[in-house]
Amino acid sequence: MSIGFGVGLRTPHYREFLENKPAVDWLEVHSENYFGDGGWDMHVLMTLRETYPISLHGVGLGLGSANGISSAHLAKIKALADRVQPELVSEHLCWGNVSGRVLNDLLPLPYTEEVLAVIAAHVRQMQDVLGRQVLIENLSSYVQFASSTLSEAAFLNELVAQTGCGLLLDVNNVYVNQCNHGISALDTIHALNLDAVKEIHLAGHCVLDDVVIDHHGDVVADEVWDLYRIVVARMGHVSTLIEWDTDVPDLSVLLAQSDKARGVAHQASQVLV
Repeated sequence: MSIGFGVGLRTPHYREFLENKPAVDWLEVHSENYFGDGGWDMHVLMTLRETYPISLHGVGLGLGSANGISSAHLAKIKALADRVQPELVSEHLCWGNVSGRVLNDLLPLPYTEEVLAVIAAHVRQMQDVLGRQVLIENLSSYVQFASSTLSEAAFLNELVAQTGCGLLLDVNNVYVNQCNHGISALDTIHALNLDAVKEIHLAGHCVLDDVVIDHHGDVVADEVWDLYRIVVARMGHVSTLIEWDTDVPDLSVLLAQSDKARGVAHQASQVLV
């Protein structure tokens, strides 16, 4: 069930949300920013959850890490989810730790049966601890692995089949990978099990001479809006978020992008295919 059109809650906008309660359907936060038991950030989140549905979006668990995921980190996500009672909980299809060291990045995986078994075990572990379905987000990447034997879509579909997880479809990431690797964004979308998609991310990217960077620092590109139309035309309304993490603008810019998503989705859903 769609919870509408939301924006990521960022620190520069705390005061405006607290004082004005701007019209937006829901808010998403990065889980790791709220692991503390108290403080200003937690106060803001707990206050706003009385007005807005909340989604917890994790960036640090590293579900694809071969040496396992941190039980302490997972326990903090569990405590936060129990406290906030979010509508959605999500994590990335990536790895992020090795030899006891946590790397501050969302690192890509080879798409093989061996890696699938590792990440499926970790997704099941996360869902068992949280007692709920978790959404897994497709990744933007800047390298590919020669050892991959599955497409990204096939890998994600099999992960859903093995674990019962849902998908968070980042449409911008699909487009970035098309630009960087020549992988058809349309083919990826058409191959995905869209019945498993419970949330969509839309964001801006940075085009350089030899690479496209998923920097979340600009308005959504026209090409990404076109792909979003295609997704909604195939599956109808789905909870949609505008992400913006670098050079964060006035809140009005994010709200305008969210309103645009609402308009695009309404138009596209009239022509379900």
